[in-house]
Amino acid sequence: MTHPGQLLKREKLFAGKEMGQNFLSNPGTAQMIVDRTGITKEAIVLEIGPGLGALTIPLARRAAHVVAVELDRRMIPLLKEELEQEEIRNVTVINQNIMKTDFKEIAGDKKLVVMGNLPYNISSQILFRLVKERAVIENAFLMFQKELATRIIASPGGRDYSRLSAVVQYAARVGFVADINPASFFPKPDVHSTVLRFDFLASADMSSPMEDFLFDVIKSAFSKRRKSLKNSMAGGEMGLEKPLVIEALTLASIAPERRAETLSVAEFKALAMAVWKLCRE
Repeated sequence: MTHPGQLLKREKLFAGKEMGQNFLSNPGTAQMIVDRTGITKEAIVLEIGPGLGALTIPLARRAAHVVAVELDRRMIPLLKEELEQEEIRNVTVINQNIMKTDFKEIAGDKKLVVMGNLPYNISSQILFRLVKERAVIENAFLMFQKELATRIIASPGGRDYSRLSAVVQYAARVGFVADINPASFFPKPDVHSTVLRFDFLASADMSSPMEDFLFDVIKSAFSKRRKSLKNSMAGGEMGLEKPLVIEALTLASIAPERRAETLSVAEFKALAMAVWKLCRE
């Protein structure tokens, strides 16, 4: 692989700050990440933000096919050039916003493995999208700013536990893959990065509408995270009356004075079911 700095300089291009572009520049690091995924030769990989191909190349050598979705059209000719030089033929490059990509169309009758060095500025939005699309996703290996990764895997009871933590831990088993040093990127970011693994779970006990309602309840609970649940959930986007909130919390065996950051995923599910029941009544 050609160093990203060399490619960009040749074409008089710059990494786009607005796109959160920090290109993986260490081939050894890229290979280590791919090795740790355990991706098989039967896998169909959807790569988010391939950039200049640091992960795309070792992925393509391991998987059956890679669909690389890249938003920045400036990068696509350079990515295709790198793939051509490496004599790689099993990569389809798509110039598209991943938030508008049809996952089901790419997956066909198989499940996808999703891979990506995510732009830091939209990492959370992409992860929420993957949760919604997880019916066609086997697992995902995603690189985040280390601070965000810490929040994703945080347990209830601490300040790092958030809406994102609860939603993701409801939808997937999350595990650590690797920490990546800033020196492995070009340009070098000011933060460390962490790769996490997500093994997505089916929502066996919740219908799609009920799951959407659960996510709304979690969002509402964290909307004023310094306040107790009886106050943070009253009013807001869901328009819940405080007496109903207190009744739902009592029905779910949750003290109304507790705060969102103390609730486990199981408790959020119980709370959502209680609110749903009372609203329907």
